[in-house]
Amino acid sequence: MHIIFQDTQYVDVVAGEVLYHKDIEIKDGKIAAIAGAHTLKGAEIIDGRDLLLVPGFVNAHTHLGMSYFRNYADDMDLNTWLTKAIWPLEAHLTRDDIYWASMLSMAEGILSGTTTFCDMYYHMDMVAQAAVAIGMRGLLTRGLTDSDGQGDEKLEEVRMLYINSHGLGDDLVEVAPAPHAIYTCSGDYIKDIIRLTGELDGVLHTHLSESKKEMEDAEALYGTTPIRYMWNLGLDQVRTIAAHCVHMTEEEMDLVDPEKFFPVHNPSSNLKLASGIAPVQKMMDKGLTVALGTDGDSSNNNQNMLEEMHLAGLLAKGVSYDPEALKAEDVLRMATINGAKALGRDFEIGSIEVGKLADISCFNLNSPSFTPRNNLISALCYSAQAEDVKHVLIGGKFVLKDRKLIRVDLDDIREEVERKFQQLIDRKELSDAINGDL
Repeated sequence: MHIIFQDTQYVDVVAGEVLYHKDIEIKDGKIAAIAGAHTLKGAEIIDGRDLLLVPGFVNAHTHLGMSYFRNYADDMDLNTWLTKAIWPLEAHLTRDDIYWASMLSMAEGILSGTTTFCDMYYHMDMVAQAAVAIGMRGLLTRGLTDSDGQGDEKLEEVRMLYINSHGLGDDLVEVAPAPHAIYTCSGDYIKDIIRLTGELDGVLHTHLSESKKEMEDAEALYGTTPIRYMWNLGLDQVRTIAAHCVHMTEEEMDLVDPEKFFPVHNPSSNLKLASGIAPVQKMMDKGLTVALGTDGDSSNNNQNMLEEMHLAGLLAKGVSYDPEALKAEDVLRMATINGAKALGRDFEIGSIEVGKLADISCFNLNSPSFTPRNNLISALCYSAQAEDVKHVLIGGKFVLKDRKLIRVDLDDIREEVERKFQQLIDRKELSDAINGDL
């Protein structure tokens, strides 16, 4: 596909500025050229005067397969939410369920400007199939636990997932291990996962320091904090995508390697589960690269990165009493280039630069959110809505054009999810009835 967005404007997220009156050429999946308006000729010409081109958002922590649980279990703390509501229903999910739930989450992400995700769940081969079908880029990380005595089988599942799915869809899909958390993995198992991570591509995804209970339990059991505990188990050997880090201490910020440890801020989920507010500005002041994620639909309850950007910017100001904390350009970097760095893909995604993959979201500047056209980066952070996303390209191919998904039918996905969710509820109710009779 050969396209030129003519006389348009785009965000240089590295410099934190908008560049105007540019022609952007996309060819063979990459950004081939950026020139002055009407300099470039040929190919399919798209009038870009009323568009703002933004690097596709990188959702650095989510659980795509949990969209079935949207609005199912709310107003609970993390431990109650997991043990009383989510895990009992998850036990009845099928492989097909996870395919359709993940497809719904991906569609929702694309519709709000996301082009890349970092997912943690299981039956990840089904997530890989969904990603290829819809055309979305993703790091698939199999959530690992050994509390059920099946830890070794899950490690082997990761190995097979890597062999069979890594690189699918012209490198849309990548694979990595994911120890769920220190409260679901033994220390020896975490060491095994770190060793496996070294055998693969050296990237690990986990939950860390999310709640006060996790912090208190770590102190009681191990005499230290979750991050330092995992550091002592060998976490320093791998690139870590560390979801949440709500209670990360300044000492830990000094301890970790900023080239290897990447906190992921999940403001909606952390607020909803009353986990707290991550010290994002302090992390950045310490030199850490902080990314942004939605978490799963069951704890957010959506996949809208624009909403996370909005909350991230406001929270940092509110808790610090500093209106200059976490400026709009910082938040936009969290949602783009920082997420790309966390995933180890900043050499090819996360910014609009010649030679990088053409993963681009195009915002409609004629929407109320961008009127009047003042600071467009501020607009992205504080006023933009998902409905403002007009086109989305991934690898130079349209996956959304004029607000319509190109490769899948949204109505079909919705209908299938509704049908399969009811079947899931029926299975759980039948199981509960049988177990109640025993």
